[in-house]
Amino acid sequence: MAVYFISGIDTDAGKSVVTGVLARSLHRKGVRVITQKFIQTGCRGLSEDIVTHRKIMGIPLQEADENGTTCPYVMNYPASPHLAAEIDGVEIRPEVIRQATERLEQAYDVVLLEGAGGLYVPVMRRYLTVDYIRENNYPLILVASSKLGSINHTLMSLELCRLHKIRLTHLVYNDFPSDSEEIRQDTLGVIGDYLKRCFPDCQLLELPVIQNNEYPDLHPEILY
Repeated sequence: MAVYFISGIDTDAGKSVVTGVLARSLHRKGVRVITQKFIQTGCRGLSEDIVTHRKIMGIPLQEADENGTTCPYVMNYPASPHLAAEIDGVEIRPEVIRQATERLEQAYDVVLLEGAGGLYVPVMRRYLTVDYIRENNYPLILVASSKLGSINHTLMSLELCRLHKIRLTHLVYNDFPSDSEEIRQDTLGVIGDYLKRCFPDCQLLELPVIQNNEYPDLHPEILY
């Protein structure tokens, strides 16, 4: 059984799409895979990111989705988890998320656990997302984007992984919005060079812009 945490270099880097595409690719290979959402803010009821995952995977909502196992915390206010929880009057307990993940591990080969925003997003006032990843010793899949400024955000995120001794297994470069081919090529080169120096075992993947809901397969080295 394997759990991979999926984080982004910032908000809207494309974590949900990448998580869904990775799950779809594994599912098509016959791997028993499920996605989980760390914490969802800005919606009610079912996690909207879990719904996105299932649509990309081409499967219906699962029992684990409907009973809250795949997203134990869903809060209405669109903010960082710590603030959304305070506004909604919710006490976030990391062990609740951990126990839900452990239940999924018993039923699936791979659990892809999507975070909320970037590595330094606060879960509670003095507890960050990276703290949760480190405490559980989860390998990390980092999602970068092609937006202007992504080199800075990506390299800072990678430096945080070094600082906190996070095991980075994959970095997925999301081509969307694909504003500049020159930026894309240069950014991939800069990130690739950094990975070779500091994370030689990390696999760099590229997710092309998705059109007409035609999702490509990503082919990571074995995740299970």
